[in-house]
Amino acid sequence: CELKRQNINIPMMIGGATTSRIHTAVKVDPHFDEAVIHVADASKSVPVAQMLITDYQNIKSSTKKQYSKMREEHANRHEQYELVSLDVARQNKLPTKWENQILTRPSFLGVQTFDNISMNALVEFIDWTPFFNTWRLKGSYPKILSDAKYGEEATKLFNEAQDYLKEIIDADFVQNKAKIGFFPANSVDEDIELYSATTKEKTSACDKHGSHTHLQDEFNRATPVETLCMLRSQRKMLKQTSYNRCLSDYIAPKETNRNDYIGAFVVTTGLGLEKLVEKYEAENDDYAIIMIKALADRLAEAFAEYMHEKVRKELWGYAHSETLNNEDLIKENYQGIRPAPGYAACPDHSEKKKLFALLKADEIGVELTESCAMIPASSVSGWYFSLAEGKYFNVGKIQDDQVQDYAKRKSMNIEQATKWLRPNLA
Repeated sequence: CELKRQNINIPMMIGGATTSRIHTAVKVDPHFDEAVIHVADASKSVPVAQMLITDYQNIKSSTKKQYSKMREEHANRHEQYELVSLDVARQNKLPTKWENQILTRPSFLGVQTFDNISMNALVEFIDWTPFFNTWRLKGSYPKILSDAKYGEEATKLFNEAQDYLKEIIDADFVQNKAKIGFFPANSVDEDIELYSATTKEKTSACDKHGSHTHLQDEFNRATPVETLCMLRSQRKMLKQTSYNRCLSDYIAPKETNRNDYIGAFVVTTGLGLEKLVEKYEAENDDYAIIMIKALADRLAEAFAEYMHEKVRKELWGYAHSETLNNEDLIKENYQGIRPAPGYAACPDHSEKKKLFALLKADEIGVELTESCAMIPASSVSGWYFSLAEGKYFNVGKIQDDQVQDYAKRKSMNIEQATKWLRPNLA
């Protein structure tokens, strides 16, 4: 632990989208002598800090005991399932008859910027349930507004949120921007190779009344312009219908010689938001600051949802006739997925560097920190996959054979690969 190495003996609070209590208990707490507290959301950081100040030794002792018990339960649970070798996992990859797949060409190849979409257009795409979870109000929207236990408080919070939301939308200095890219691609085991392509117009017979002109790409497969490195689940599957998935399974293999594509995106609703936050910081209004940041995060997720629909129906067009309401969108009842680097299906945050380089995300003011966190924080990024059989999954724990293979594919040494993959190491 870096704090321990520098002899810094203060309690630590950990939070953020990719953290959890079990991760804190298993991966962080054992390496630090002082109290380590997982804080689920920013609204709870102040009361937790107050408890640490007023009753530190009791909080430290009880938390250490709780985390120790969680580590023991975690270890026992993970002993109940086996891992298989990478070779065996590859043999149980998602089976796809690629010769029967319709692989739709996107409307453009390369990268486009979208900076003319109003904040008002995003409001109807907001998923309000996580917003209430931020304030520790359990329940799904809109049912929570009439909940016997939380309804009155939830309704008050929701109404106040509308005022702050209007303030964000009306602020001329708060902007939302997006970068969307589509790239020719094929898979090679756990890698996804991206290519340059020569595009030509091809005319084919449509029916007895005429012909149809469409674009056809000739991939330069000899020299990939980038290679995305994915990870495969190594959990021993007990059902014949369960597969050791990898995101590369959702792209046509190189040996099929079929033209496939992958999409990439970065969206942000946080540009200029700091000015609004500074206003409330000057007024010492912590409630308003937390509210503004929580709403900006909801708008960013809404923007990702808005652009994904636009991709499915227009920009890529593989689901152009889709008709879904907001509830369907929240339940992800659509074709295709948009996994983000650093999350369950592609847990290595460092792959975000490739995504940002491909999209030139800095051109719209979104950058990465050394640890690959996004600035502004109210930003979302990820990949687009169109395969109908594609679904989200959790890579979970992986063995040394895949770590070594991954390090070789990424031109990393084992120490570097271990650093980025630490939460997934068996």
